[in-house]
Amino acid sequence: MRSSLILHAVDSHTEGMPTRVITGGVGVIPGATMNERRLHFIAHLDHIRQLLMNEPRGHASMSGAILQPPIREDCDYGVVYIEASGCLPMCGHGTIGVATVLVETGMVPVTEPRTVIRLDTPAGLVIADVEVQGGRAVSVTLENVASFTERLDETIAVPGLGAVPYSIAFGGNFYAMVNLDDVGLPFDRARAGDILSAGLSIMDAINTTAPPKHPTIDGLGHMHHVEFIAPGSDATLSRHAMAIHPGWYDRSPCGTGTCARMAELYTRGELPLGQDFVNESFIGSRFVGRLLGTTTVGGYDAVLPTVTGRAWVTGTAQYMLDPYDPFPTGFTF
Repeated sequence: MRSSLILHAVDSHTEGMPTRVITGGVGVIPGATMNERRLHFIAHLDHIRQLLMNEPRGHASMSGAILQPPIREDCDYGVVYIEASGCLPMCGHGTIGVATVLVETGMVPVTEPRTVIRLDTPAGLVIADVEVQGGRAVSVTLENVASFTERLDETIAVPGLGAVPYSIAFGGNFYAMVNLDDVGLPFDRARAGDILSAGLSIMDAINTTAPPKHPTIDGLGHMHHVEFIAPGSDATLSRHAMAIHPGWYDRSPCGTGTCARMAELYTRGELPLGQDFVNESFIGSRFVGRLLGTTTVGGYDAVLPTVTGRAWVTGTAQYMLDPYDPFPTGFTF
């Protein structure tokens, strides 16, 4: 059996969305910060992401996380997030998956009823508070990076859709919030193709004419997520379909998208601090969010969000690359 690369992984899913946690085989990615490591990975190691995320080892909706030694001295692990569409500064469902894997594999000291794991991410410090029962990770509550509304109630001209009202908020990634009623589509998985097509058109229009830019995270000057809000959603329970570049849906309720949605609702004066907020995915799974306080990010008023969700380990694997494989980075179809 020949292999020019061996990558060790523990696979999991968080409320329906996969996270392939890479525990070995990559080595230490160069960089003085985790975001510098992310940018180095994008520039020089993206073939590893493609190998793991693309077919035949992955699929069009694949997501993962590469464990690294932390750069911050107050953290237990560093994380670089990968998915089919690229490398993210932060991934909420992925972090819940990482924390679950770290507890259930014994890669961190486990205490009951709670194990606290500090993670060094490209977006900043994220704290995972894991509820543990009988050695099992029952749920994970993330203290995420500060989240903020970048713009509120603007309109973008979108070919085929006309003038579309939208807002943009940051919760670890940038999200455009669009009401499904405003694009004339129902919250119905039978219309998933139409909703996804609308999402990709909106992304392209925003990124072409008015892309968001994070004030402190280098290399984050685009928007690859559209959170289509279902009719009847409010600051207690919100349902959505999360369309993602280059053409797939988040199966989970989306952790960073939940934080972005809470930031938007707070800006509107609809979601107060300390109130539970339930965010429901297109497949019906749920995260529970809460705002703990306020701060600022590069001149933006921001909130300090938490997100609680569950993950389950689905398998372990060693992914290999035969030096004669004609598809060394996999393929998309």
